[in-house]
Amino acid sequence: MDTITGKSIAGTQSIERATHVLRIIAARNSVGLRLVDISRQAKLERPTAHRILKCLITEGMVRQNSETHRYFLGHLIFELGLAASSNFNLRDICRPSLVRLADKSGDTVFLTIRSGADSVCIDRVEGSYPIKTLTLEIGTRRPLGVGAGGLALLMNLPEQTKQEIVSANALRFGAYNNLTVPVLMKLLKRCQDRGFALNDSQVTPGATSVGLPIRSRSGEPVLAISIGAISSRMTAERQNELASMIREEIETLESSIEDTAHP
Repeated sequence: MDTITGKSIAGTQSIERATHVLRIIAARNSVGLRLVDISRQAKLERPTAHRILKCLITEGMVRQNSETHRYFLGHLIFELGLAASSNFNLRDICRPSLVRLADKSGDTVFLTIRSGADSVCIDRVEGSYPIKTLTLEIGTRRPLGVGAGGLALLMNLPEQTKQEIVSANALRFGAYNNLTVPVLMKLLKRCQDRGFALNDSQVTPGATSVGLPIRSRSGEPVLAISIGAISSRMTAERQNELASMIREEIETLESSIEDTAHP
């Protein structure tokens, strides 16, 4: 079943389930997940989840730690990513903008891409300010709505799409500083009112970030740029200033982002 639309094409259920399991593992790959966690988040019976995991392990797409019994992404995922990377030059297109923003702000700049109901950090540039907020590693996958990049990608989607994504991710939000759906909806409303994404209370205590989406030529938000800093630096005035800086870079970038660039 499609985790966003709730629709399924005949004969594809096994593939959809396996892909969903891979996304769930990717979101917590740094610490791994137990079978019970994967089963719950994927809304699968434990025996079904176990069968899928065994197959993915055989194919090299998942591995299991023999001591903790936690599941992680396998070597084949890395190999496939290397093979595909040459077709997606979004990092190269956006990198000069990230560097300029890091130089101007002194803070850490993140580039995030939308992947279904998730966001994935694909690049990061550190500024000169001595206290860093390295809240995201490159490759980190999180539910859309978590962090400034995830909020930026979610906040202006059509209402029905937004509700479907939030519903699909509802069971995963709690892992991020006990985020709940009602709190997320309030955050999204605040972002829409301000005109930019603001994350000042979720995910990482003491860190604040602002972000904006980059749209393809068809108007779909496919990427987001966000800037993160320690909260003491992020006054309301500076939040608006950083949002303006990001907006200026995005105006240049959007003409370079093709509709086909979204993996």
